Amino acid sequence: MTDIRIVPLVKGDGVGPEVTRAMVEILDAAVSKAYGEDRRIEWQEVLAGGKAFEQCGTYLPDETLEAFKKYHIGIKGPLMTPVGGGIRSLNVALRQELDLFVCQRPVRWFKGVASPVRHPENVDMVIFRENTEDIYAGIEWEAGTPQARKFYDFIHNEMGVNKVRFPETSSFGVKPVSEEGSKRLVREACRYAVGHGLPSVTLVHKGNIMKFTEGGFKKWGYEVAAEEFGEEIASGKLVIKDCICDAFLQNALLKPEDYSVIATLNLNGDYVSDMLAAQVGGIGIAPGANINYTTGDAIFEATHGTAPDIAGKDIVNPCSNVLSGVMMLEYIGWDEAARLVVKALEKSFEAGYATQDLARLMENGKPMGTAAFTGHIVELIGEEKS
Repeated sequence: MTDIRIVPLVKGDGVGPEVTRAMVEILDAAVSKAYGEDRRIEWQEVLAGGKAFEQCGTYLPDETLEAFKKYHIGIKGPLMTPVGGGIRSLNVALRQELDLFVCQRPVRWFKGVASPVRHPENVDMVIFRENTEDIYAGIEWEAGTPQARKFYDFIHNEMGVNKVRFPETSSFGVKPVSEEGSKRLVREACRYAVGHGLPSVTLVHKGNIMKFTEGGFKKWGYEVAAEEFGEEIASGKLVIKDCICDAFLQNALLKPEDYSVIATLNLNGDYVSDMLAAQVGGIGIAPGANINYTTGDAIFEATHGTAPDIAGKDIVNPCSNVLSGVMMLEYIGWDEAARLVVKALEKSFEAGYATQDLARLMENGKPMGTAAFTGHIVELIGEEKS
């Protein structure tokens, strides 16, 4: 019998339908090449973003969340951020609704891709970014509102806070960082490092200034590592270390080979993942996944925006979504299909074949439209020996 995996699919806004179409074609080709009739993916479109609002009057229908919960997996293109009230960010809403507490971002260089650094081949890291807490929890009050005034009055009168320089014109935000949230993130980073034979987990934080939030993350990270991975640490199989975030941003440029798995909080992770992506060619080839390792729920996604200015022009780079699809294949254990996609991309980039954004910077760049590039990768997959 054929092993069929039903995968809920959000095409996304702007360039979303184009990068999604490319991802589906390439993954289908790889699965067919690797497994013949034994396995296939059945894509089930679900709605979110602009298309959902047009058809359902809401940016995130209940049916979409239920599909992700039912099948425990999904993939999506980039989504618009609604203007005005309501959901602050659809991406953040999905992560919080499903408690996808790990944002996993692998960063590696493909030979042939232009880079602003001399040795991009030394950049090979996996970022574990906490996904549900920190300032992304969305606890904010706008300057001049009664809520902001009430918040200030409470911290000033009840808590003795006298450090707000301009209270009348200040907006306020709350940064929750919990022991449970920190430990479950670092636990999964350590498990990943051990399971993949990677030498270290680095806790990236700003605990020298934010002593009880970022400092708490560092403290709790070391605690869970010692409690649950003591044997691996004692044997030298795993090293746990930490680095102040601003120092890490420098070190990642000067000596990236010192780092393998990064565990960090939400805002730091946002900065770190984009900075590392820039070193290997840009966010256009940076994949991402949002995972709850307890429930098994996972949504894979393109990490770039909707880019409406180039939508429909057949020039968008689909590789972020394609590589996110590779992560999905690996997550469900279809490693041979994942390997075929990666190998095809390696061959294409080394020969200079890429979409315009990458090819124009390559020494031997041969620019291709989105559809042509997709077809080229499918051809390379077909040429691989079974």
